[in-house]
Amino acid sequence: MKTKVLAALVATMAVGATCAFAANPFVDVPTDSWAYKSVVELADAGIIQGVDGSYFQGDRNITRYEAAEMTAKAMAHMDKASVEQRALINKLADEYADELNSLGVRVSNLENKVGNVKLTGDARIRYRYQDDNAKRENDNSWDYRVRLRANAQVNDRTKVTYGISSNSYSFGANDAASKDGNDTYTDLANVDYNFGGNNWDLLVGRYTYILGDKVGYQFGDAFDGAQLQYKSDKFKAIAGYGKFKEGAGTFKSTDKDTLHDQESYANGGEGILGVKTGYGELEGFFGGGRLAGSSVGVYYNDFFGANKDKHASFADDLWGAFASFNFGQKWNLTGNYEKINANDSKADDPEVWYGKLQYGTASFAAPKSWDAWVEYLNADQNAFLGGSTNMWRFSDMDNVKSWGVGVDYTFAKNAMFSVMQTFASEAKNNATDPEEMTRANFVFVF
Repeated sequence: MKTKVLAALVATMAVGATCAFAANPFVDVPTDSWAYKSVVELADAGIIQGVDGSYFQGDRNITRYEAAEMTAKAMAHMDKASVEQRALINKLADEYADELNSLGVRVSNLENKVGNVKLTGDARIRYRYQDDNAKRENDNSWDYRVRLRANAQVNDRTKVTYGISSNSYSFGANDAASKDGNDTYTDLANVDYNFGGNNWDLLVGRYTYILGDKVGYQFGDAFDGAQLQYKSDKFKAIAGYGKFKEGAGTFKSTDKDTLHDQESYANGGEGILGVKTGYGELEGFFGGGRLAGSSVGVYYNDFFGANKDKHASFADDLWGAFASFNFGQKWNLTGNYEKINANDSKADDPEVWYGKLQYGTASFAAPKSWDAWVEYLNADQNAFLGGSTNMWRFSDMDNVKSWGVGVDYTFAKNAMFSVMQTFASEAKNNATDPEEMTRANFVFVF
């Protein structure tokens, strides 16, 4: 990219522009140049510095890193930009997202500017197959989902988020879910307030809550509640309370043959819908060099409410521990343990063990990036509480020992393909061994 092209683009924003009669800092930009006024304004605003502090070199091709530096400085003046100018800065920030991150400038900082409203979303096309399940044959193996999000920055500390999601609809013409009139639902509606020197954060409304920060084995759909978080460079502490609400795995169902309702049916037809919980989590960050970004943590949930009391196998409370270790820039090892205390004191208290080793990181912002992983799951009977999950597995979530492998590949910017497969799966307690699962996703973000 030519320096003068980027300079002209940023100049049209008039971001941080000062007096046109400021002194010319560059000896190679004559006063009669078409770019003279813009170059002087940008230099006076600190957006450009030139080469060696004296030369602009307008005919030189600049690097992406230099373009990112100019974009970062334009971002610093967002409060002086119009709506159209913010849109231009957003486009520049998206283009140079990776370079901005290397400079320590988070693209998400754009959302921290007053008056900025950002619309995002994603679309997923998914394939799921399990040999012994008649619901996953032919077109019924394919489904799709669309989600939309609106993020509004009210002021420098307050952000409002609203999101809607469709259910997952099968391409099969006779699929009952495709005829369900309740085709969309509100999965996000919350206010996020940051205070106390940016260390404290209060989240109130409907948000996604996962039991266990690293894995998402348990519930991962809509949750109505309030959460207080403190985070520093050393540790994070979370406390919250709320109720599990609607989503793909939480609505009432009496159809035991519907695949994604099998777990809910096992818990009496309602799964985790309406169950209340108070929860807390502590996570410590550590590591330098090759272990940078590693962490360990513990979490606890205490469950309440009539829905929980209906089912003797449901959890009275739950506690877990997790750890995530980064080895260099490519390898990550994650482990998670959960202990569920059953509602019935005479029932067995199930446990869950999970481990995952991953190489690489597939990023929507980086075409041709990829990762590959292998995982192990060992879950006792009634370990899975019912409802949805942020894991890729779609059945046989408890009373099972199973391995899994997967690959994620970003084949174009904002477009990722993933494929997963279980193997060596076997049931515990002398039950019939489950059939292996296959899943593939195309996910597009916008």
